[in-house]
Amino acid sequence: MHAPTVPRLEAALLDRDLSILAFNQRVFDWAARADVPLLERLRFLAIVSSNLDEFFEVRAEPHLASARNSVAGRPAFEAIAATVRQLVNRQYALYQNELLPQLALHGIRVIAHGERSPAQRRWVRALFERELRPLLLPVSLDPAHPFPQVANKSLNFIVRLSGSDAFGRHNEVAIVRVPRALPRFFRLPASVAPEGRQFVSVSSVVRAHLSDLFVGREVTELSQFRVTRHSDLAVDEEDVRNLRTVLRQGLQQRNFGQAVRLEVSAGCTEFLCAFLLRQFELPEAAMYRVEGPVNLVRLSQLVDMASEPSLLFPVWTPRWPRDLPHTGSLFAHLHAGDALAHQPYESFDAVLALLREAVFDPAVVAIKQTIYRTGSDLQLLELLREAVRLGKEVMVVVELKARFDEEANINWAEALESAGAQVVYGVLGLKTHAKMLLITRREGRRMRRYGHLSTGNYNARTARLYTDLSYMTADPLLTADMDQVFSHLASQSVLPRMRRLLVAPFHLQRRMLERVAAVGKAAAQGQEARIVLKMNALTDEALALALLKAGAQGARIDLIVRGACIVPACVPGVSDNIRVRSVIGRFLEHARVFYFAHGEEQVLYLSSADWMNRNMLRRVELAWPVSDPRLRQRIIDECLVGALHDDRDAWQLRPDGSYARAQHPVSGNSVQAALMARYAQGASDAVRRAP
Repeated sequence: MHAPTVPRLEAALLDRDLSILAFNQRVFDWAARADVPLLERLRFLAIVSSNLDEFFEVRAEPHLASARNSVAGRPAFEAIAATVRQLVNRQYALYQNELLPQLALHGIRVIAHGERSPAQRRWVRALFERELRPLLLPVSLDPAHPFPQVANKSLNFIVRLSGSDAFGRHNEVAIVRVPRALPRFFRLPASVAPEGRQFVSVSSVVRAHLSDLFVGREVTELSQFRVTRHSDLAVDEEDVRNLRTVLRQGLQQRNFGQAVRLEVSAGCTEFLCAFLLRQFELPEAAMYRVEGPVNLVRLSQLVDMASEPSLLFPVWTPRWPRDLPHTGSLFAHLHAGDALAHQPYESFDAVLALLREAVFDPAVVAIKQTIYRTGSDLQLLELLREAVRLGKEVMVVVELKARFDEEANINWAEALESAGAQVVYGVLGLKTHAKMLLITRREGRRMRRYGHLSTGNYNARTARLYTDLSYMTADPLLTADMDQVFSHLASQSVLPRMRRLLVAPFHLQRRMLERVAAVGKAAAQGQEARIVLKMNALTDEALALALLKAGAQGARIDLIVRGACIVPACVPGVSDNIRVRSVIGRFLEHARVFYFAHGEEQVLYLSSADWMNRNMLRRVELAWPVSDPRLRQRIIDECLVGALHDDRDAWQLRPDGSYARAQHPVSGNSVQAALMARYAQGASDAVRRAP
């Protein structure tokens, strides 16, 4: 009887890539908001551009290939291109017409060549001769000088020349590559810019002096350009002997993968555009003309250089976690019960404090940890090295294939191996995305384990920017499960039955499907039934269809999904009982919280995994239940209820697939602002006092 329903529900699912682009439109809104500090608006503009770069590097190539190979593939590619083009046009209009003029009112100006005084032009010429010209190598194209290798996302110039070269040949096209080592902005000194803070961009400096690079010839046409390349590393792990070596070789090739996008100046001539499109074998729909610098990502440098406190968010200082003592042993405290830290409202230093205590405690015999994205902060690395030096067994699972962090993680692996730690790379064919730290301590005649599980990475920098939940425990069943997972990652032995943890790719998806089905069944029987899920993305079709079915059975479902979501909301006859909202705030919402309730049963999980097919079936992920009623209620209040009542930073998914802003974008309630106010009172306790 229900067979015809399945294809109808599948047809109702939203397009993943268009949903990703819709998320970036919501991020752009922060750049457009007048209530956001001006330099922060510039930073959000750069974030949108960085997100679009990653979208093209990872998601565009299949669409481009489909459009090349079949007429049927063109509409999807062109729809994506049209959506991106609309967003890019809004970005540049905001930058040129609003942000730059407003920055100028505050004494921060980016001075174009035509606006420079004679003294400024002399200073810029001297800068060019001293800093730039020695690094610029113009290449005139001919059979002996083919089109040079243009690296992914690098700044370049293309010029058309009149006249002939030194040998009388009329090679009219030349390329100038701008090295990445050069800063993208230079500050003019007070001697030529006495008022305010004035800057020149590297692109304007090169453009103003391009003719100096072609002595005896005239530059008749020119344009900046930037090419984005497919950059998702593909490694056949079944056919390699050393994954680290193969990945390092692959990193060298990433910058020169298949071109997927071309950005040029708005005034680029048809001749130069056609030349570049032919060179990179791209259709015209893959080209984007921009009214300004071709790389808005680098605007983040301008934010840092301008550094005007009144134009930035007030500095936020995390407080020491309320669940943890300021003095004494964290191990002793965890004997009494589990503890929670909500970052960035509470400090990531608590995690480092736990590891530091483990390193210098003579009773600790072993430390095991997963590494996915750690950033450039070396505190963690130095602590693990010190643990090895002090004679502890240290095992680290380093995920070499963490996208765009491969090189950093390879360096981590080599540094830890050289110190004597046992380093493994997880399970063949899977990414290890689980975040866990396990400490084994000798206490009398027994060994006791202490664990840390997290929804986010072991990265001190992003812990100040991302909302995540850190969970510390001495629960013997939960920590025993963690130990089994570490053994599995090292030996690839069969994973025994877990008592507390849910582990992907083995049973996380299945257990989530069972939870959703149980809530749907209870609703169909007339019970009060509720699902609230908070995550970064929801694109797994099996889970999405299960939610649609449960909603159709009467379950009330709220999805708090920051990014892409393929589940439709409030569509009559399809998803009447499902609401989808996205919270975009000053901090990146990153925690994964899964809540299921029906009848007397109430279950809440924290997880490292979004509801995406890759997380469920192609990664090692964890979810764990929160059984402590106090901690569970705190998570519900701070992560779920707060987000559901946010009417300032939240967006609601409408039946037509578009998102609508919250009702009170300025005066409404912001879950992040409310939590900052709640935690601000204890901000002076951010640093733990030594025992």
